[in-house]
Amino acid sequence: MKFYRSVLSLMLLLVSLYSFAGIGDEALAQFIKSNGINPNSVSVKIIDLEDGSVLTEHNPNLPLVPASIMKSLTTAALLESAGPDWRYHTRIYIDGNNDFGYLRGNVIVEGACDPTLNSEKEPYSEDILEEISRALASQLINRIEGNIIIDENNFTGNPRPASWAKEDCAKYYGTGSHALNYSDNARGDFAVNDPSSSFLTLLYKKLSDNGIEFENKDMPEGRRIQIYDHLSAPVDEIMRSCMMRSDNLFAESMLRTFGKMEGADGSTEQAVKKEMILWQQKNLPLEGVRIIDGSGLSRENRVTADFMSELLKNMSINPHYASFFPLAGQEGTLKKFLAGSPLDSYIAMKTGSMRGIQCYAGYKLDDDYIPTHVIVIIMNDITKSRDKAVKAAETMLLSIFNQ
Repeated sequence: MKFYRSVLSLMLLLVSLYSFAGIGDEALAQFIKSNGINPNSVSVKIIDLEDGSVLTEHNPNLPLVPASIMKSLTTAALLESAGPDWRYHTRIYIDGNNDFGYLRGNVIVEGACDPTLNSEKEPYSEDILEEISRALASQLINRIEGNIIIDENNFTGNPRPASWAKEDCAKYYGTGSHALNYSDNARGDFAVNDPSSSFLTLLYKKLSDNGIEFENKDMPEGRRIQIYDHLSAPVDEIMRSCMMRSDNLFAESMLRTFGKMEGADGSTEQAVKKEMILWQQKNLPLEGVRIIDGSGLSRENRVTADFMSELLKNMSINPHYASFFPLAGQEGTLKKFLAGSPLDSYIAMKTGSMRGIQCYAGYKLDDDYIPTHVIVIIMNDITKSRDKAVKAAETMLLSIFNQ
């Protein structure tokens, strides 16, 4: 009797799985037939995390342009390397003798690639200009023989990948990542290409307003004495803000930070090499994958649904990672997606969009916000309106999850 019950249970389970797969394949077929979607430029993969089964897939090994779902790779890499509680440290030094309030040396600001210095975006931290002023006052320094020196040696290389479009580089969202980032490296809608220069101008004014004078003599650097350490918010808060708002500067800075932590020179190029090594060590399928940047702004990036789904599956056990993804119908770039539907708040995904491109990568959640399924939808060469492609993706997910 026990044998027959076991066989019956197994048959019911197989029927259930077959039915779910059947629904998934039918919904996928309708999706790729949707008006405006090119079946040859679409990749889809949906996995049940409970047993690892594939609910449905289409072109899972096809390398496509991912746009901003690249940010989910960047946050995963830095989270693995740094942990959720790590903070950026922007250290302030003096390098000369303090002769009764007369500093016979320089003030040195060591850039740490922190993208949040005096940012207008969350998470906020203390005003670093005010902190430096208070730190010098605490040393009773009111006159400085030398200069303010910005040390950017820990993060070498170009602030932007060469493959970024020129028109993007001029805009605020295409600003580069520097060893010293300041005030989002932007002024209004436009990028600031030399944020350290803007920072210096404002710092000199701040210190002058507070009664500190500079002689601005060119003096060789001496032995450094730390007088202050500006701390960012914990990096998990920075990651959440990056993913919710799809912030390119945050993502590019986190990629360079990851590379530096892994022993690279702080450049984007070396950080990418370290990231590929990380995914190789985790046995992710890397054929066809090409990582150029951390934000997804380069059209030379390539990922596959296989790679993305395995990365998301790998990271699903991290208790912090899924919380970075916007909730459908509720938050960030996913606020309108599936809003008011039965899947509202049950889908958490990073979006990616460019001209002719719409992508999603993330999870289906249970009532406790724990991931139950991995979802990857990558659409390139959209031939009709983006709204139709988005609607088709919504319809497919509602059908697959029988909502």
